[in-house]
Amino acid sequence: MTALLWRDLRLALRAGGGFGLGLAFFLIVTVLVPFGVGPETALLTRIGPGVLWIGALLACLLSLDRIFALDWEDGSLDLLATAPLPMEGIVSIKALAHWLTTGLPLVLAAPVLGVLLNLPPAGYLWVVVSLALGTPALSVIGTFGAALTVGLKRGGLLLSLLVLPLYVPTLIFGAEVARRGAEGLALQSPLLMLAGISFGVIALLPFASAAVLRINLR
Repeated sequence: MTALLWRDLRLALRAGGGFGLGLAFFLIVTVLVPFGVGPETALLTRIGPGVLWIGALLACLLSLDRIFALDWEDGSLDLLATAPLPMEGIVSIKALAHWLTTGLPLVLAAPVLGVLLNLPPAGYLWVVVSLALGTPALSVIGTFGAALTVGLKRGGLLLSLLVLPLYVPTLIFGAEVARRGAEGLALQSPLLMLAGISFGVIALLPFASAAVLRINLR
């Protein structure tokens, strides 16, 4: 399992679809929003948490189609399916590798980019907490979508259409946690809902992704 994780991390960094691309897109979104809405600091403070979350969500979408595509193209996916490792474990490792190369850098970069959106000091911690708790769910859900569309030509658009509706609950509660934390409001309810979504998809979706992959590999 560890060898598979290191292999996927090297492939993600070498292919250029993970760390650098996601961070660059996140930076572009965060920089362009102040130009679009104007220099009003009160408005930027109000929309800042939501903008950071939308930017992180869209950045995660960029590399989803590469989770299984490279293995499908070179035949490695067939070898992994016949390996002694359970398919659910393979899917979980793929999701973890995606989060480490895409989600984790976004979590670490969010406080720095929050300065551009005039995020109040109290909001930095909760932006990081909400993204750290919610981005694993984005990677796991994205892995499920990638399993559904593996092998399809030009499946990237279809993957986005399938995954975006599933991302909405995570986006709602993640942005709400960040917003309430920035405003000093009670945030127990959205925080628990966000944690429940993340733990729920981490526990259940690897089994669904593995079942879909077995069907596609027949």
